[in-house]
Amino acid sequence: MAKKTKELNLTNPEDFNLWKNFLQQAGIKNFSTAEVDQVDLTIGIFENQKLLATGSLAGNVLKYIAVSADSIGTGSEFNSIVSELIGRLALQGIFHVFVFTKPKYVASFQHLGFKSLAISAYGAVLERGFPDIATYLADIKQPEKPVKKTAAIVMNANPFTLGHKFLVEQAAQKNDLVYVFVVATNAGLFNAAERLKLVKQGTQHLKNVKVVSGGSYMVSYATFPAYFLDSSNDLIEYQTTLDALIFKKWIAPYLKITTRYLGSEPLSRTTNIYNETLEKILVPEIKVNIVSRRQLSNGEVISASKVRKMIAENDLSNLSELVPETTLSFIRDNLADLKNRIQKGMKIRGN
Repeated sequence: MAKKTKELNLTNPEDFNLWKNFLQQAGIKNFSTAEVDQVDLTIGIFENQKLLATGSLAGNVLKYIAVSADSIGTGSEFNSIVSELIGRLALQGIFHVFVFTKPKYVASFQHLGFKSLAISAYGAVLERGFPDIATYLADIKQPEKPVKKTAAIVMNANPFTLGHKFLVEQAAQKNDLVYVFVVATNAGLFNAAERLKLVKQGTQHLKNVKVVSGGSYMVSYATFPAYFLDSSNDLIEYQTTLDALIFKKWIAPYLKITTRYLGSEPLSRTTNIYNETLEKILVPEIKVNIVSRRQLSNGEVISASKVRKMIAENDLSNLSELVPETTLSFIRDNLADLKNRIQKGMKIRGN
């Protein structure tokens, strides 16, 4: 009997249960809404109504790839399902593909042309196609003359606050050049283009600061696939370790970055773990400098989450204490649109 490839409809209970049971037998246990809702397409390879392999797409990320125990040894079903997914993306004009997987599957993906970006004890991230990380780095304009001290800051800036501005100014005072990478994922109240624009406007007075998009390589917590982890307790360390390894292996050497600046984190457990992991991974090759968060006169630290909360509550009376004039002006001009996004379900908590 010839094998057939067909799409699975995960909103159909019969298809979903078939898919879920198959993946559970392969050791995948995470079917949280946060993971499954990102899936755009799922396909399966069948023989005599028996599911032999499955794989899904979430944007340009391959997810939930598994083959039956009978097919693991040959690798043919694995190759077929990955090739089919890559082909589906190519039909959409997408030729740059990521996969987040267990370390033991790295070699299997490398045989299909994937390049490893980072591997930790928890997971690995690989990419295939064009544009790739070399293309991303080549697009970042480097100084024409040698620079003695180059530092970097990675921020979501959702939105850019006086706290972010303070951190950038501290780094700019102590270094000849500071790269500010703005996370490019559209998972927050302020979209990627808006956040990049606000960071550029808020730091335009600092001539030794270059603001660039984080592209696909400064990954937001909200989109880091983790469906293959056994425990949610591993999630934060898994995410932050891969993020730090990509920065250390690819970004810092290319741009000659010797110091990474972070803001201290008294409010968010996730960001605090992120800071600790960065120190563990980057030092001693890259110095980590943690700057105390800027505070208001009452001792309260400035946070972007408080700004978003004030927008949701339509309370802009004291917003000038938290954000620079450029961000304040944007919020006032786009308040109705921002509130509409919140009403449609955009979350304002988190990073």
